[in-house]
Amino acid sequence: MVKTPTSKTQKPSKLEGIKESSNFLREPLASELPEDTTHISKEAFQILKFHGSYQQDNRDNRQKGQQKDYQFMLRTRNPGGYVPPQLYLTLDRLASEYGNQTLRITTRQGFQLHGILKKNLKETISSIIQNMGSTLGACGDLNRNVMAPPAPFKNRNDYQYAWEYANKVADLLKPQTGAYYEIWLDGEKAISAEEDPEVKAARQRDGNGTLFDNKEEPIYGEHYMPRKFKTSFTVPGDNSVDLYTQDLALVVITNNQGELEGFNVLVGGGMGRTHNKEETFARMAEPLGYIDKDDIYDLVKAIVATQRDYGDRVQRRHARMKYLLHDWGVDQFRETVEGYFGKKLEPEKPLPEFKYEDYLGWNEQGDGKLFLGVSVENGRIKNEGNFQLKTALREVVEQFELPMRLTPNHNVILYEIDPSQQSAIQKVLDKHGIPTSPEGIDPLLRYSMACPALPTCGLAIAESERVAPSILERVRALLNKLSIDQEQFTIRVTGCPNGCARPYMAELGFVGSAPHAYQVWLGGSFDQTRLAKPFVDRMPIEELETTLEPIFAYFKQDKKPEESFGTFCDRVGFDAIRQVTVNYQSASVTPQPDKGAVNEVVKPPEPSTNPIERKRRRRVSVRDDLHNRLKETAAKQGKPMSELAAEALENYLNGNSTHSS
Repeated sequence: MVKTPTSKTQKPSKLEGIKESSNFLREPLASELPEDTTHISKEAFQILKFHGSYQQDNRDNRQKGQQKDYQFMLRTRNPGGYVPPQLYLTLDRLASEYGNQTLRITTRQGFQLHGILKKNLKETISSIIQNMGSTLGACGDLNRNVMAPPAPFKNRNDYQYAWEYANKVADLLKPQTGAYYEIWLDGEKAISAEEDPEVKAARQRDGNGTLFDNKEEPIYGEHYMPRKFKTSFTVPGDNSVDLYTQDLALVVITNNQGELEGFNVLVGGGMGRTHNKEETFARMAEPLGYIDKDDIYDLVKAIVATQRDYGDRVQRRHARMKYLLHDWGVDQFRETVEGYFGKKLEPEKPLPEFKYEDYLGWNEQGDGKLFLGVSVENGRIKNEGNFQLKTALREVVEQFELPMRLTPNHNVILYEIDPSQQSAIQKVLDKHGIPTSPEGIDPLLRYSMACPALPTCGLAIAESERVAPSILERVRALLNKLSIDQEQFTIRVTGCPNGCARPYMAELGFVGSAPHAYQVWLGGSFDQTRLAKPFVDRMPIEELETTLEPIFAYFKQDKKPEESFGTFCDRVGFDAIRQVTVNYQSASVTPQPDKGAVNEVVKPPEPSTNPIERKRRRRVSVRDDLHNRLKETAAKQGKPMSELAAEALENYLNGNSTHSS
């Protein structure tokens, strides 16, 4: 018997009522879409999310007294990041005809189209469906796009199993409502591959209360999930999917002959949090156990049912499964899952250390063919100046009919490439200014990520995608200044604390906390296997150099051989870092000490016990024309603006002092 979604003594959130009265994701969306308006109601918007779209407005175009510039973002559902050529060419065309001329790769291996007007929404979604795509379940309170390693290794059975089961579990947990085809295809279901019989049987097989009787949604019911639910598959050692950030991560386990035996199961990861709400936090997934391959569907349903029935439906900020794990502990969670599952889980199998891989450049597929990983800055496929990525990818896919895999680091992998095609493909990419050698990409850019944020994301507090290039340039300038330019580490930027670019696993994370200001996180690992911690609560973006230079200098001085930046920060701790930074003076104006260190470390007063408190700096405003001159001069001299201003002020004050004496 399925449990009630919430206690009778508590009033569920408003959204629970909207879902319940929607007639399985139909209303009020279906009634409002034909209306001659630029937007839909808040209630219809909540239901639209389940269909794969967000209503947004372009904040750059907001004007007082005028209606918002409403537009829609579409997100595709691509298990394992798979995009057939027909679908890619369709998305490319739709982005040009109805969108903002760009395609945006998500960090969950899907595509986003931005700038779709309401009047074009139905045509856009129907075109995607009719060309081997889908947006169903790409957003909303249900299982989102299922991730898998993007590398198309044909000689690795474990990678093939990861792809296979990512597809099967995506189908298992796909919404079953007919609303999607009724609304977007006028009731005509698109031609698609026949569903795997074992998946269909698993969806109809009730365990111990995993299914609802006589419901259009046998797994979800009329309330769906308390919040979004994220699933990934991977193979031992491959952390290209950021497995510790997932609600449910499944690791393929094979025998010595490469045959599938089962899966290790990890649960309870999640990135989203809220500023100044200590009850919200980022959390890493932890091991739950091991299950045999024949039990995977029943185990997945048992975990989903546990979160469905016991997740918080009153406080949405407390509704993710990570909070259920935190409140209960893994033992109680496992016991509840086993109740739905009908048997005990086995202990997890030993695994090697997980490493991050991005698979850029030309690689062997393992069957005589090649694949090519192409770096996409911030996941944005566009034409800009001499960099014509959108045109290049369209030409390559059209000419050679190549499928692609989108990566969790929002890059593109083209595969099934015959060696005879390599030179021709390379020629197209060269013509359009697209680098294909990983060595030609700045490591800071290669390992960075940023979410879209402003101007369209309604949750954005600060810039992210648009400010990330300048952040990387400024960090690069600091590393060059300190002669540690060979270091490479992960930098991630988000415009709000929801963490779509997973900044809390980065070695250096910037999380928007106010307009033009960021919370700074340090201490994650390059391989995304350790959670970072908040170091600065609110750093004005103009203070980036003065905040980071002392930390980088300390890193250069005291790092161990082969030690990464994130591991260094985690090892020495924030108290030690603050002791160095309080009295730090810029290396450009401080004589080098005899020890050969970048600066002399002076023991400051005892640091604060507040983990995210820092000494506030006073600010001085200048006229716009003076600011522009200062910016130009700083660029010419290769110095931060703050440093140049400090030198000028010091020279001026010293001159006045001499004159007055």
